[in-house]
Amino acid sequence: MSITLSSVARTQLDQVYRAVDIILAKGEAHAKEKGVEDSVWLNWRLSPDMFAFTRQVQLVSDFTVRGMSRLAGVEPASLPDTETSFAELRARVAKAREAVWALDTDAIDANPQADITFPAGRDREMTLPRQMYLQSFVITNAIFHAATAYNILRQLGVPLGKADMMGMSG
Repeated sequence: MSITLSSVARTQLDQVYRAVDIILAKGEAHAKEKGVEDSVWLNWRLSPDMFAFTRQVQLVSDFTVRGMSRLAGVEPASLPDTETSFAELRARVAKAREAVWALDTDAIDANPQADITFPAGRDREMTLPRQMYLQSFVITNAIFHAATAYNILRQLGVPLGKADMMGMSG
């Protein structure tokens, strides 16, 4: 059995989606328990020059949906950045997962060593082999932003642990 890009993506991204859903659920419950409005924690950041919690979660879905759509050769599903609650962020993550899972696996798996060129910041493009793009750009960015969201909630006292970040609790 060969390992395909779609099987790697589904395994890794499913774990990321589960983790983000778990930390969002626990963050929402803890905020309610403490009497904190969602907006307070959703706008929290670890450092002034970092994105706030909401944007970290949005970037998890952006990197996964856009990245996997590029690999499938299709336009990505639209995910407007309008979330103002934990519940809306959970719905966004679920929508991202659905969008990624709906992509054609044959298209994703086609020619893993072929180059793919993609936007990599303002006025910048990068070109990588498709396999490296998935493993070193799409998945890595998803995990980074999920971990940053996790760390913001940990800083706020939400009782999260390693199993939550690994999507293995709940």
